[in-house]
Amino acid sequence: MLNPRLDLLADYPFQRLTELLGPVTADAVVMSIGEPQHAPPPLVAEILAANAGLWGKYPPANGSPDFRRAVAAWLERRFVLPGGLIDPDTAILPVAGTREALYLIAQTVCGQNAAEPPLVLLPNPFYQVYLGAAVMAGAAPVLVAGRDGPVGQPDFTTLPDSVLARTALAYLCSPANPQGAVADRDLLLRNVALARRWGFVLAVDECYSEIWDTTEPAGALSACAALDGRLDNVVVFHSLSKRSSVPGLRSGFVAGDPRVIAAFARLRSYGGAATPLPILAAAAALWRDEAHVAANRDLYRAKVDIAERLLGNRFGFRRPPGGFFLWLDVGDGEAAARTLWQEARLRVLPGAYLARPGADGINPGSAYIRVALVHDLATTEQALTRLAAVL
Repeated sequence: MLNPRLDLLADYPFQRLTELLGPVTADAVVMSIGEPQHAPPPLVAEILAANAGLWGKYPPANGSPDFRRAVAAWLERRFVLPGGLIDPDTAILPVAGTREALYLIAQTVCGQNAAEPPLVLLPNPFYQVYLGAAVMAGAAPVLVAGRDGPVGQPDFTTLPDSVLARTALAYLCSPANPQGAVADRDLLLRNVALARRWGFVLAVDECYSEIWDTTEPAGALSACAALDGRLDNVVVFHSLSKRSSVPGLRSGFVAGDPRVIAAFARLRSYGGAATPLPILAAAAALWRDEAHVAANRDLYRAKVDIAERLLGNRFGFRRPPGGFFLWLDVGDGEAAARTLWQEARLRVLPGAYLARPGADGINPGSAYIRVALVHDLATTEQALTRLAAVL
């Protein structure tokens, strides 16, 4: 009576971590989960309180006009887009956090009109939602290794025509979870052109785009503008969880090709969670404010500074160009995670849980651990000092 595709899913990474280490204890420092611990901007509580009367109204599935205008204006500013490229009424849709949207986009675009199932391209290592979305949509996932190994971005343009001809969807994450690698403008341009040539949807997860070290990451919509000023075949995903330290607000958006957005909106009208009006009001204000984003980014940079000082050139340490994860080469990620838990009460995630074996049978994440720099500066310094000593 259950969907047999569920058997094709591996356990979610954090379930596997609990099986490996046991439950979290009171003395633990949890660096396995990318849940920001920074204080949310004060304006969030103020706006939610000011709009409390709207909790009694059903929110429209496409959000409020004010929210869509705020997002469109932010996209134009941040990615230097020409005015009019992003129509607030046809190219933007609010979502209840981008995990929901990244999952449902596969349901939107993956049909089966041939004897063989469609293919979904995803990086390896990857954010686990991509794999689950592909499998539950009846597609076959194609894992694409980084062009520079487990620390790099994949290049879908290197795939054979036989794969691209069956591709319905390709996920790209920049800055990447878990490695922090950034897709440069050239890679984005080539992959947008590839999606149009072969008729698949390029879904670019840009949720970490506002947390960067020295250079603003390029965006897929900028690539669209540079190519021909059209959004065809491209959708991007953004969230306030990391940018504004409000993961509990569950607010993000998907933007891009109006044809895909319309189909996505139709699907979400059946199963998607509409964003409440007070949350839309708070989210619109957050997309209009950059001061709190700059302060947030500086705090993450300070934590990377601590990591660089304590780890130096050991364990493959490098400053992540984007995001707030360290991707450390420890030889055996599971063994290191177990030892760090037993000896230092640090909870980190084995890299193998964020990847699958490639055609060579090797899991590209097996040698790594992912460490989330989400705590305050003092906690981060104490934890990384213990981590360096144990490793």
